[in-house]
This record gives sequence, C-alpha cells and structure tokens, in this order.
Amino acid sequence: MRLSAPTLLRQIPYCVLLSLTLATPISIFASPVPASNATTGTPGSFINTPPDMTYFALQGDTLTSIAKRYTDKTTNWPILGKRNKIGNDRTIPIGTAILIPLELLQEEPSEAKVIAMTGNPVYKAADGTVGTLALGSILKEGAQISTDKNGFLTMALPDESRISIPSNSNVSLSKLRKTKYTASPRTEVTLLQGKVESRVSSLVSNKGRFEVRTNLAVAGVRGTNFRVGVNEDGIANEVLEGGVAVNNTTAKKTDELVLTAGKGNIISATGVGKPVDLLPPPKMNDSYLLQERPTLQFQVEASPDAAGYRVQIAQDKDIINVLAENRYKDNRFKFDGFADGNYFVRITAIDKLGLEGLPLVKAVTLKARPEPPFTVQPKNKTRAERLDFAWTEASNAVAYHLQVAKDAEFKNLLIDKPDLKEVQFSADRPAEAEYFWHVATIVQKDGKPDHGPYSDAQKFLVLPVTSLAPPDEGNGNQLSFSWASEPGQKFLIQISTDADFKKLFLSKELDKAELKINRPDAGVYFIRVRSTDPDGYVSPFSSTQKITLQQRWTSGDGSAIQSGNGPVGTNY
Repeated sequence: MRLSAPTLLRQIPYCVLLSLTLATPISIFASPVPASNATTGTPGSFINTPPDMTYFALQGDTLTSIAKRYTDKTTNWPILGKRNKIGNDRTIPIGTAILIPLELLQEEPSEAKVIAMTGNPVYKAADGTVGTLALGSILKEGAQISTDKNGFLTMALPDESRISIPSNSNVSLSKLRKTKYTASPRTEVTLLQGKVESRVSSLVSNKGRFEVRTNLAVAGVRGTNFRVGVNEDGIANEVLEGGVAVNNTTAKKTDELVLTAGKGNIISATGVGKPVDLLPPPKMNDSYLLQERPTLQFQVEASPDAAGYRVQIAQDKDIINVLAENRYKDNRFKFDGFADGNYFVRITAIDKLGLEGLPLVKAVTLKARPEPPFTVQPKNKTRAERLDFAWTEASNAVAYHLQVAKDAEFKNLLIDKPDLKEVQFSADRPAEAEYFWHVATIVQKDGKPDHGPYSDAQKFLVLPVTSLAPPDEGNGNQLSFSWASEPGQKFLIQISTDADFKKLFLSKELDKAELKINRPDAGVYFIRVRSTDPDGYVSPFSSTQKITLQQRWTSGDGSAIQSGNGPVGTNY
C-alpha cells in the first residue's frame, strides 16, 4: 500500500518527526506553524512576546527579508526557519505570526541618567571629553565615571535598573545598548577601581543582559541586587537578591559559579573562590532612630566576625540618593553636616575576606534644632537656700522650657515651666535628695513655635545649706563663729563693714568650720561663709548675718566688765 505524504506524516510520532527535520535538508512542511499564541495581527506590526518578538508578515515577506530587516543579517533566516518550523525561504502568507528571538534583534544606543549624587563625581566620555556631573546628566556608552572620597553617584537605565558607584571608585559603561523594537537592555559595566552596586530589573522576560566585568572576572545576572568590588585579594562578589553567575576570565579553564542570595566569594588570579555566607545585618538599638544632636551617631552590636563596617546615609529607603558614606573599623559611627529631617541609614558588616554582609536599613529622624542652650547651674550639687537655675542665651530664642524631675526619664516632674522668657529661674529649695534638670529652646518658625530638643540631663544633689551659727563672744575679748560642716570641706569666711562686702574687714580661708578673732571695734558688721567640697564644688555664700557691736566697759587689764547678763555694754 502506498501512502501519500500527508498521511505518512500523520503516522510519525512528533519526536521522531522533529528528529527527521533536523537530520534532513529536505523540507517536508507545506506551511509555517507559528509557536506564538498571538496568531493574528496587523500585517507589518510586531509585539513583544518574550523570549521572542512576534512579527506579522507583510505581503511578499520571506525569511530572508525579515532576517535582514530585523536582525540586520540575511544569514539568520535558517534560525528563523527553525524557530517557526519553516523549512525553506519561501514567501510567507500575509499576516502570518513569525517569532524572532530577542537575542537576534539589532541593537541601538541606550543611555544612563544621573538621578542622585553627592560630592563632585567626574566623567570622561568615549571621545575624550572630560567634565563634571550633575543631577539629570546623561551618560552614553564608553563613559568613565570617577568618584572621590566624598563622592557617590546613582544612575538609572531605561528599564529602571540602578547602578550605584560609591566613593573612591572608577567605573566604565563599556556597553550601553538596547534592542530595537523591544528595548531589551544590553549592559556591560567595567569596574576599574573600588566598588559598584547594581540593582537590576528582571531580565528574564525580555532576555536582557547585564554584566559587571573586572580585570579578573565577569558577573552576569538575570535580575538581581548585587555588589562587585576590587580589593587586595581579588574581586569580591556579594549577592543580596536573585542569582549571579561569576567566573574567572583569565583562567585557562572556565570555572563558572552561580552565587545565590546571601552568598559571596572572592575571585583571584588563581581561580574562583568557594561561596561563603555573607555576614547577617548588624543589630542596632532603636534609641538611635531619633537623633537630637547635630552629629548623627550610631552604634551596632559588636560582632567577632566583623573586621569593619560600611555606613551610608541616604534620603530614600532604597539607598539610591546617598548623602554620605564611610568605612569604620569600630562599631561606632558619626556623621556631621546634616539638616533636620528624615533619613535612612544602611549599615553592613565587612568580614575578614573583605566581603560586605547583608544590610541593616533603618529610618532615622534628625531633630536637633533649635539647639538647646548650655546649662550653667546647678552642677552636680547645691547647698543654696533657694534652687537657682541658669543657662546660656540661645540665638533667636523666644522662650525656654525648663523641667526638673526626680528621675532621669523625667516622668516624675517637680518643676515644668514651658514658657520662660529669661535665662534663669529660681524656685523654693526642695527636700535633700537627688534631682535632674534640662532645658530646651523655643523659636518661631513659619509663624509657629518650634520646640527644640532638651539639653543633656543634669543630675544634682540638694545638700545641707552652709549656715552660720550666732557668734559667741566668750569672755568679751574674742568673737567665735561656727557652722555645720562635712569631712574634707574647706571654707572662706568674710567679714565686712558694708552689706555688699566691698569693704572687707576680714577674708580668711579655713580648714575647719570655726573662726576665732579678737573683738573688733564697736560698729555694724556683716558676716558670710562658703564651703568647698573635696570634689571641688564651691557652694554659694551663706545668707549674710548682721551683728552690731556696741561700746563696752573694760577693767584695767582690758577685760570686759561682766554682769549677770554677760559683758557690760555689749549688744549684738
């Protein structure tokens, strides 16, 4: 029995049929069998159907003409034939859906746009032109970008991928292209010095390519967030999301390795290092999320595996618009020069191989202004009869807010004065105990009161007042003074003939809380004393005592004539 060709084909299994078509140069297909689900469309139009572009044939189209028009190579027609199961270069019926693999499409120039920067990054274009960069600057293929120690730059590609160049880095946009018709990216970044961080949009659907090359290695991705850096030991690769294929370009034998999220490795001249776990995000206390001093300060828990840390301050949680960055050996970090506002801090630990770990990202609020005044008194302790507070005058202040509490958290308030106009305040002396005080500045901003942060809490002790006992005349030839004291104190006692103590009769420093002097002439005297504690604290002068010495009667030897009530003619 003799079978016709169509009948024969229907009886051959599909897998065998595929084998036959690959093995024989003879076409056995009478019409194309498109693989695309989009079987109809306007002739001459095309749509993106990854991993292909689907083109709808015009009248008179052949595989050769389509290959020439869209891939710029007529020799690509057999590839199109295989992809569409068309065995010869014949005329294709109008409107037929033809699949064109995206990797065959012609390429055209793309560009990168500067969307964030700090410092003064510079560039050198492919034609040798040198210049500085600014927000919105457009960079083309072949541009080389350099950042200094205070510089940082983030560029955006048309597919929303991001390339961030940290400080002290040098990067070349060695290939910056996209496919015609579908804009599938074709990007190659060459790292010459420092580090580059890439946050790449998914390239799976559009069959795009993104590679970071160095003198030793190449890292290729299909949509991920990863870092590549040059260090003393070679090339450091760190994957935060997705996967990265890395290999050594100088080794005789290609040794490719796929790094997954949370892994990193070092590629040296001798080969591709084994993947290792990146250090986990550092841990930081939430108390650092509100900063009330102009210098931003952070501290993370020390890790025995960390050889250092990298810290960045940015305006956005994706850390694209970086304002400052630095590396530290210690786990304490400081940044100056920031205005009040909302920021984000990103901290990574660096291991002993030089690999950066997974990041800690936290939102931080800086509210340091108006700055609080400097506190003047009391400091540490007071022995005054009243509780006197004083602070320096703050620029543009319209008022001050004073608080005194029994606890360092200021929950148990003793004094709360939110609208003081002067730089001092006096209150009744409280019970002898430990207290805390602080003060804040209030200014006018946009027509409204702006309350700044409080000064650092000042602890002070209320101690017994230094006070004089009434003087003792004894036998009438001497006056004795005494007062309460504590071990180790020294004293300054003053006697004056005027209440302002401008006309001093006596000023004497003592190691003991007593003074004996010969009885002065009759008259009015004023007496006061102050103490100096062993720690150097000098108390205020005691309240002034006034004594009046009247003329007295004496015997021939100069002794005071006594009566039952004491020396005759003496009155205090």
